[in-house]
Amino acid sequence: MGFRRAAVSFFLKGILNILCKIDYREYFRTLSNNKPMILMINHINFLEVVILTSFGYPFYVTGLAKSETWKNPFFAFLFNTYKAVPINREGAFGDSFKKVCEAVQSGSFVCVAPEGTRSRDGVLSKGKAGIVQLALGGNIAVLPVAHFGGECIWKNIRRLKRTPFNIKTGRPFRIKFDGRPDHEKREEILTEMMIQMARLLPEQMRGIYSHETGNECKYLDFI
Repeated sequence: MGFRRAAVSFFLKGILNILCKIDYREYFRTLSNNKPMILMINHINFLEVVILTSFGYPFYVTGLAKSETWKNPFFAFLFNTYKAVPINREGAFGDSFKKVCEAVQSGSFVCVAPEGTRSRDGVLSKGKAGIVQLALGGNIAVLPVAHFGGECIWKNIRRLKRTPFNIKTGRPFRIKFDGRPDHEKREEILTEMMIQMARLLPEQMRGIYSHETGNECKYLDFI
């Protein structure tokens, strides 16, 4: 599996470097300076997880994927290569929670997109509180990772133009909260987390968090 992951990463990098001009130096340096944790990412399209996993090599970087996607042989091959974590969208959160914790404990950085769905235009939308339960319940550190440029991939392909793809990383943190937060507290924690990611994006892409990036953090303990 190690050779397979190396070969697939090499192959993907070759294709991606043709399509995109990728600035991954900060991202790679941050991975090398930290232990495995959750990578909290914004979700624009298919491109980000492919880039974050392949350009994160030789570090183990994986992500969540819909369980039904394994029915496609090509995606099943890729997901199995990078040991993606299947998520059941019918609501079996506990099983996915356990698998993410196991992946981090076994040495993988796990990409989690709190928005839950693609924005396509790159503008950050409201996050969902599942990532709060995941990080707090598993006592897992979180690293904000924001990317931009990939929203133009299809337009640039039609113009035979390479797409600049930028990856920015913030400060890793743990959630500090005693007990189990209620709905209101979860939303407050989530907002603080999303702000950390919004700060890494150009102002026009921060969405609903564009006016909150100066707020102090009450629930985040930076590492």
